[in-house]
Amino acid sequence: MRFIIIDGLDGSGKSTQARLIQDKYLSKGESVILREHPSLDNSYGQKAKKALLGRGKINKIKASTYYAMDVIRSVKKYDGKADNVIMVRYLMGVAYLPLPLARLLYWFFTLILPTSGYMFFLDLEPDESLQRMSTRNDEEMFENRDDLIKVRKKALQLAHNWHIINTAGSIEEVKEDIHTILDDLDKKY
Repeated sequence: MRFIIIDGLDGSGKSTQARLIQDKYLSKGESVILREHPSLDNSYGQKAKKALLGRGKINKIKASTYYAMDVIRSVKKYDGKADNVIMVRYLMGVAYLPLPLARLLYWFFTLILPTSGYMFFLDLEPDESLQRMSTRNDEEMFENRDDLIKVRKKALQLAHNWHIINTAGSIEEVKEDIHTILDDLDKKY
């Protein structure tokens, strides 16, 4: 089974690229489960999304806690259930926390949650991220320039063994970059 992780800043193209990866393996006749977090098909994901749309310290704590529970639920429910499991927004949610805590929780979660050689961090400059998000109807608490700069910096420090993909180019260019790595990994594993 391929366990593929797609993470990155808001607006970096995570959902789009995850669907393109899904299409790649479906076209080969393989089964694929695609999970995005927060997922709205369960109470943890719903509560995480509600907290993300709120403001204040208590909502930050709620968002982080429910988000983690949603991810853990997805892993327990779907790990090993298909040829390919694609998780969108998986480990880098910890980058929204202060750096010492983010490092500790990242280390902890990598001990208890599956990881793989198929981990992609979709990188994007915060200003481009904001521009891409400007067409959305709802604004989450971390969707501002200052938070995006901080989160990106922390996430890049945590992503030392990830495939870091610059998503400033076109969807097709990013797809080519990711699929080239996938093809190389598929030969290796």
